[in-house]
Amino acid sequence: MRFPIAAKVESKVVLCIDDNQDMLECEKAFLESFGYTVLTAPSGSKGLELASIHPVDFVIVDYFMPEMNGPQIAIEMRRVRPLAPIIMLSGAVDVPELALQFADAFIAKSHLASHLLPAIAQLQEC
Repeated sequence: MRFPIAAKVESKVVLCIDDNQDMLECEKAFLESFGYTVLTAPSGSKGLELASIHPVDFVIVDYFMPEMNGPQIAIEMRRVRPLAPIIMLSGAVDVPELALQFADAFIAKSHLASHLLPAIAQLQEC
């Protein structure tokens, strides 16, 4: 899979949490192609563990997961990495109100390729 050429970013660490392994691999490849360092976790507990031992600049978390859902992970992540912006993803097109309460941005997975980098850039400016 090839991605558009863009300016490389200062190496930021992004933690992606999703129970879908294919989605994790896609996010990782996409973000790494733009110069990000990417950590992946297949569950909320693993993601929280990684965030507690690695510096993390951004967190991308799936809204629907079996063990812990996105809002539950976001609440715990705020304790572990309070300054890391959280981007919540969902396969649903509508933005769940709950996601907006606990995340800094929400992106429908169908718009991930076109919306993820602009969302990260906007959150970096804040």
